[in-house]
Amino acid sequence: ERATALVQDGDLLIVDGGSGVVVINPEDSDIILYQERKLRLQKYKSSIARMSHLPAETPDGHRIFINANIEFLEEVTAAKDYGGEGIGLYRTEFLYLRGKGFPEEEELFEDYREVVEIMQPAPVSIRTLDLGGDKFASEIAISEENNPALGLRAIRFCLREPEIFKTQLRAILRASAFGKLRLMFPMISGLQELLEAKAILDQVRDDLTREHIPFDNAMKVGIMVEIPSAVVMADILAHHVDFFSIGTNDLIQYALAIDRVNEHVAYMYQPFHPAILRMIQQVVAAARNAGIQVSLCGEMAGDPLCISILLGIGLDGLSMNARAIPLVKKMVRAIPMLQARSDLQKIMLLNTAKEVRTYILQQTRKIFPELEERGYLLN
Repeated sequence: ERATALVQDGDLLIVDGGSGVVVINPEDSDIILYQERKLRLQKYKSSIARMSHLPAETPDGHRIFINANIEFLEEVTAAKDYGGEGIGLYRTEFLYLRGKGFPEEEELFEDYREVVEIMQPAPVSIRTLDLGGDKFASEIAISEENNPALGLRAIRFCLREPEIFKTQLRAILRASAFGKLRLMFPMISGLQELLEAKAILDQVRDDLTREHIPFDNAMKVGIMVEIPSAVVMADILAHHVDFFSIGTNDLIQYALAIDRVNEHVAYMYQPFHPAILRMIQQVVAAARNAGIQVSLCGEMAGDPLCISILLGIGLDGLSMNARAIPLVKKMVRAIPMLQARSDLQKIMLLNTAKEVRTYILQQTRKIFPELEERGYLLN
């Protein structure tokens, strides 16, 4: 909060994103130190990037799929370059926000088709429109609300505006004819919302069939599990979808009653909270019992300290910012699944986020001592 009082125009700054430190008008010795650290980090990233196209398989043979999150068509190339095995989350809001009014079906279709064709034969998971909350603000989307994170957003908005929803669903279905495309609905809170969304999807399928427009009639349909009620109902929801994708960014926010953009309570945003780990474990168990796939696409997926935990829980895939993929793959290839499961058993007996983080930090340091030097591990 005091940054503008401490920093003047023209000051030289060093920003250390690893430790969260900002150095104002550093001494020459500090500049040299940080330049050397930056060079070492760049060399380390280059070394692990050379192995980023290898499969993410543990030393004892357990395979997990590592995908990329994207927001724009232009990010697809980077996703492939960094070793992404597919697109685990395509956030589709950009085309709705870059101009006035909603995009036409043809514009959406061309965008989705190009993403699918570039990634072919790898899978692409498209999340339907998620406007509102803390993610986006636009005059075309949702009127001002006192508490937008709990208001008219995502699937709620789409169900209230079915014509807008149908336009996007038509574009997604049409693009499914050009590659391996999967669709997922965001912010599902229970079965009724899911059934309503699927009913509209069925209507669009029928319309395209009558119009003789090709699409993949076997396209997989899933949901984002990011509301605590969906976790509780996961065993029921699992029988109505083809896959789950756990969105931990919102799940943590809603489960812990934390506004993740409020700097006064941001410190309470704890991915290592035992309640969050139990929720993820519960969703994975429900998916296993129903015979469907389950992945995780929140920030936890790309956090080096979370990889062993997520491996141990038994997720089928992780999806993250493309730049995080090389390190995550390196870690997966170094952590035996038996070790991850053994660590998880101990972690699930711990009672606080601090205890969990302390334990996993110690374990990670043993296997990857170089991560601390490179600024990947925070005390």
